[in-house]
Amino acid sequence: MPMRKSRLMDAQTLAVAQEIDLSMWALFARATLTVKLVMVLLLVASVWAWAIILEKAVTYRRARREAVIFDRAFWSGEPLDELFDGIGPQPKGRAQRIFAAGMTEWRRSHRDDGGLIAGAHARIDRSMDVAIQKEAEVLQKGLPVLATVGSTAPFVGLFGTVWGIMHAFVEIANQQDTSLVVVAPGIAEALFATALGLVAAIPAVIFYNKLSGDSDRIIAGYEAFADEFSTILSRQLDA
Repeated sequence: MPMRKSRLMDAQTLAVAQEIDLSMWALFARATLTVKLVMVLLLVASVWAWAIILEKAVTYRRARREAVIFDRAFWSGEPLDELFDGIGPQPKGRAQRIFAAGMTEWRRSHRDDGGLIAGAHARIDRSMDVAIQKEAEVLQKGLPVLATVGSTAPFVGLFGTVWGIMHAFVEIANQQDTSLVVVAPGIAEALFATALGLVAAIPAVIFYNKLSGDSDRIIAGYEAFADEFSTILSRQLDA
């Protein structure tokens, strides 16, 4: 008889456990206010990270395409003055803006009699360095957010898990019942917070590393162009 009752209780417990809704929305709805705030924070962080990832992917692709097009025009043999007049003092392309910064300073360094003001080469280099730094700031904007999400999201999710498990133990103590019906929902809610933390962190870390490398290569290309352009102007200064 006791064994039969035990089997009957186990069957009833299993039946009730199968009726428990463990969908994501149900886990969120049953969670405590603190765990809900953690989940919302992680969802916002994940959406923010993906927005930055997509925006940077488009920006870097456009920057590489603009650099290739301008590089062809620069080395086409067209006189630099004509190329500068064609793109204007405030071009849209990033590589063009670096070129325009150097050419603008080059023209400003000429005196009315046609001679060059002393220190022209250093000023041209400085102008292009400033232009490169401005472009680098724009290209790298948002990457620290990915690094922050990637490094902190797992710990935020872990905090939600610890808080949820603590609340589950309190419920067990209050009901004085350790059955699956009482334990499973609280544990599932707690682990859901950790899962959200990992969902936010893993793509952020992967794309931070990739996008940082892409940004460094684009900026290195700008610096290489500035050095080549500076060498060309230096030859004209020494001529």
